[in-house]
Amino acid sequence: MAVFRLDPCGIICIFITYLAVFYADYVIVRHLVIPSLTETLWGAFCVITFNTIVLLLTVSHLRAVLSDPGIVPIPKTSMDFSDIHSENSKRKTNDGWTVCMKCETYRPPRAHHCRICRRCVRRMDHHCPWINNCVGEFNQKFFIQFLFYVGLASAFAITMVIVSWMMEPKAHKEVKHIKLVHSVVLVIESILFGLFVIAIGCDQMSAILNDETAVEHVKKEGPHRVKKSRYHLLQEVFGRDHPLLWLWPFQIGRQRAPPAESTLYNV
Repeated sequence: MAVFRLDPCGIICIFITYLAVFYADYVIVRHLVIPSLTETLWGAFCVITFNTIVLLLTVSHLRAVLSDPGIVPIPKTSMDFSDIHSENSKRKTNDGWTVCMKCETYRPPRAHHCRICRRCVRRMDHHCPWINNCVGEFNQKFFIQFLFYVGLASAFAITMVIVSWMMEPKAHKEVKHIKLVHSVVLVIESILFGLFVIAIGCDQMSAILNDETAVEHVKKEGPHRVKKSRYHLLQEVFGRDHPLLWLWPFQIGRQRAPPAESTLYNV
């Protein structure tokens, strides 16, 4: 279920994301590589490498934006929860299923309601405006990939600024002033985005390894299962492919197929 949400905050954050990424690409090519490194293979290598990172960043971001995070489907037939409304309580079955009073349907264990998406999401971690989507069971991998490539692009951009100024040839004073302004802006942008994604990435990895989403941590509802190995917990998010492919955003298909518990909707 790929749905783009018309949330103003999310749309603005996506616009800022791509504005920052393509500005960095422009500065690196136009003001860092062309004036200083055009006569070397190192310049071509840097341009190809950074644009490859931008491509991987863009693909992982778009997949995080457009992928179904694990939205719990609405049953085909309406259900009567009037007794629960009257009791002002939340019903919980023996296998951990609960009733969402807003969606008025059953939801599987660890699913939570998102007030922005207005739906329940399986293993919801949080709603992220930077992808205009929830981070849940089926798109957490792409969200972490996006964080990784933003951090990598930030580190590469700062390195390029340093290398470019070290190899700076003689140029007009005005040209150097323009390059200096763009370099300062790029470094500030890279530091801010780099520190931001490092903080969020650490939170994501901590949540995975502790088997507890951000929502569960706030509500003090986890962990829900017997402790599993760290490798198994990582496989649940990134898939059963070789770990070297965990950061490859071009894989087709969901990370995990819905378990048999979804048959409850057909009852």
